[in-house]
Amino acid sequence: MKKKIISVVGARPNFMKVAPLDRAFKRFEDKFEHIIVHTGQHYDVNMSDAFFQDLEMPQPAFFLGAGSGSHAEQTAKVILGFEKVCLEVKPDMVIVVGDVNSTIACALTSVKLGIKVAHVEAGLRSWDRTMPEEINRIATDAICDYCFVTEQSGIDNLTKEGRSPDTIFFTGNTMIDSQFFALDNAKKSKILDKLNLTKKEYMLITLHRPSNVDDEKQLKNFLDIFTEFSDKRKIVFPVHPRTRKNITAFGYDDLINKNKNIILTEPLGYIDFLCLMQNSDFVLTDSGGIQEETTALGIPCITARTSTERPVTVVMGTNVLVNPESENVKKAISDFIQGKRPVLQVKVPFWDGNAGERIVSVINKLLEY
Repeated sequence: MKKKIISVVGARPNFMKVAPLDRAFKRFEDKFEHIIVHTGQHYDVNMSDAFFQDLEMPQPAFFLGAGSGSHAEQTAKVILGFEKVCLEVKPDMVIVVGDVNSTIACALTSVKLGIKVAHVEAGLRSWDRTMPEEINRIATDAICDYCFVTEQSGIDNLTKEGRSPDTIFFTGNTMIDSQFFALDNAKKSKILDKLNLTKKEYMLITLHRPSNVDDEKQLKNFLDIFTEFSDKRKIVFPVHPRTRKNITAFGYDDLINKNKNIILTEPLGYIDFLCLMQNSDFVLTDSGGIQEETTALGIPCITARTSTERPVTVVMGTNVLVNPESENVKKAISDFIQGKRPVLQVKVPFWDGNAGERIVSVINKLLEY
């Protein structure tokens, strides 16, 4: 009888992490039935459809429709919906990825039902407990059965926290698997023509952290910085919904809408965004995954945060961590424009496009009973 494996997706980065697993499970179709559950934590019909298409993923077998709300409301909705799925499907294992509310909600539900849980992207730590993602990471790693890690720091952190080495597997980064998988299609993207961009002559921006976009003064600082440097590099800014909402609420639309060198777009599909990233001069972000994606591509990246849970991107990669105060950010951008930027010297171990296959091979052995 086939083993039933549920993989959970809840937010956009989860799609990139689960798609390689789905492809790998297809090679074991005689042994596994792989079932994708979309919690609907972040959901836009156009964006979700685009991600499934871009990553060649099957549509989810279950859609929970959790939607937005406070952390408590969202987590509770996912728990209630996912419990029903588990009772119906009776999976042999649940795979949760990353660090969103759906990650801890589905891990907690599964463990209490006696279902084995594997956490993909385990062991990452920012050491900043004001970040909801940090709490989700710590809690998920504390209760899951198996930890699949993307970098050495994950092994080090889990070992210090008392995890048995027998439950930790260094398999690489499925997000990079998706990136490699999509690169050929990204080269065919027309987004540069659509936005009238020239390769390596623009800076790509993403901002969504509450600490950067919910504070009126802090958000204005960033918009002023973009205005200041827009005569040296075009600014391409796919705007997160919460960031867009705050720009308008704080009355800052005119700060950027009247500047032809600042190009605001809606959130983009994976292929178009990958094309923009690959052809940018450099990236400024407060995202977690983009730190990894830029490192894998060798694209210089400024991360406007006080800490990173992905230290390998700074130690081995092309990422520079910058405290998001105005003068610090301006100096980092100025340095990058002048060519003072990190260069990828050596590839990160196991960031080779085969992490999904390694993970599924391990799960195959774990469930051989």
